[in-house]
Amino acid sequence: MSDKRDNEHEDHTVARNRRARHEYFILESMEVGVVLSGTEIKSVRAGHVNLRDGYARIEGRELWLYNVHISPYEKGSYYNSEPLRPRKLLAHRNQILKLQIKSREKGLTLIPLAMYLKEGKRAKIELAVAKGKQSHDKRDSIAERDVEREISRSMRERNKRDY
Repeated sequence: MSDKRDNEHEDHTVARNRRARHEYFILESMEVGVVLSGTEIKSVRAGHVNLRDGYARIEGRELWLYNVHISPYEKGSYYNSEPLRPRKLLAHRNQILKLQIKSREKGLTLIPLAMYLKEGKRAKIELAVAKGKQSHDKRDSIAERDVEREISRSMRERNKRDY
């Protein structure tokens, strides 16, 4: 019985923006809440979220999330919202001011890295301040990843031979 209760308080990742780490240098990240309608949260719990083209912008004193696709809930009928509508993000005023200062720098943008359910209830987004990579930077990251993969492969092979 306690196992079930322990699992309810874990964070459950619903969606990841895997291309973000390939296309951007992640400078800083933070957790923010997101305002969703009733049918949207049901769709999020089902895992029907796409963060790939998403970005955030500060308008006035509010933080907004754009181009994040949350599929309409199958059983939602006319309560369903538009899949690509802008969604308000919840953060403290000082966090928004800090993000606003950073995002004004040339070449920096706000992108969502992941969406997850905190304690199985509230939808949260990991928002990052990021700088776009040039094509040669992407090639360098791919080369580094390949070298690390080759090193770990050779270490595994070496450990297998030792036993």
